[in-house]
Amino acid sequence: MYKKVIKVQSQTGEVIPETNLLEDQSQPLPSPSQEDIYMRFMKSHKCYDIVPTSSKLVVFDTTLQVKKAFFALVANGVRAAPLWESKKQSFVGMLTITDFINILNRYYKSPMVQIYELEEHKIETWRELYLQETFKPLVHISPDASIYDAVYSLIKNKIHRLPVIDPVSGNALYILTHKRILKFLQLFMCEMPRPAFMRRPLGELGVGTYSDIAFIHPDTAIISALAVFTRRRVSALPVVDQHGKVVDIYSKFDVINLAAEKTYNNLDVTVTQALRHRSQYFEGVMKCNRLETLETIVDRIVKAEVHRLVVVDEDSHIVGIVSLSDILQALILTPTGCQQRSLVNLCGGALSFIYPWAMATRLLPALIG
Repeated sequence: MYKKVIKVQSQTGEVIPETNLLEDQSQPLPSPSQEDIYMRFMKSHKCYDIVPTSSKLVVFDTTLQVKKAFFALVANGVRAAPLWESKKQSFVGMLTITDFINILNRYYKSPMVQIYELEEHKIETWRELYLQETFKPLVHISPDASIYDAVYSLIKNKIHRLPVIDPVSGNALYILTHKRILKFLQLFMCEMPRPAFMRRPLGELGVGTYSDIAFIHPDTAIISALAVFTRRRVSALPVVDQHGKVVDIYSKFDVINLAAEKTYNNLDVTVTQALRHRSQYFEGVMKCNRLETLETIVDRIVKAEVHRLVVVDEDSHIVGIVSLSDILQALILTPTGCQQRSLVNLCGGALSFIYPWAMATRLLPALIG
């Protein structure tokens, strides 16, 4: 038997007396609605709560050669790294697999022509040439900010990695991702009241993308796939055969294998040929259908440790894509059951929780890896 303490401050500033509940953990919270329970949970936890006690963080100086930087990403098994500019003595950006794709897509000519820009350019040169018209300041977050703020920043800025930077020391502590955040939330879902929308089917909720889906074919050339990545701003492309069935998936992470195997000088090979050299064991395309509940979808995507599920019909024809971003949007930013309420009503009151599991927050690194 545990003690739960709930303190609620109304929008008018009136403080509702604290309530001590000694009943069973399954008792619903005294909230007007359980539909925004995940939103409130994320607002009551800080980014620091999900920063592991020990982790690997690779940082590149902007004077490093682009090619060496990408080789270092591969060697360290990471997908992105903060960029440090010595002149400014601060972090100025991120180097990601997307940069590798953009360099290849922009400068590749043929297998007979070396990609000089990849071989010789420094990171700072690439940033000056490519980002001069689209330059944006580094998006980062404080460890004391709420996880809700982190989710909002990731989705609003359409980024997949959010550096956690200490505002006092200026040190980078960790890089937050959609995957890490959703895994954190799922650990505690069983301790919270279950919103009704979690038991509703995917097709009814409309979570995901179901029109104008970007895809490629087994015989699509790698350079063509890279162009689709750049043009459509997607992180993965389902591979569809001549019958319209999903047979594989080519993700941005697969592209880094070109650097690992130093085969980026020949991008005329097909996707099928490139995927034979996957560096990790591939269990197959993770799929779902529109009749499955959101609860089932969340459980599957977390356990599979993937970034998206391909939505298919009974004949394995592609219907849509459900990404981690889509799920976090539906669970946290705009909970399905709360969409009719105004943002002021939804977020205006301050609410804090102390649950039986709140004291165990700092044990999370061992739980979520």
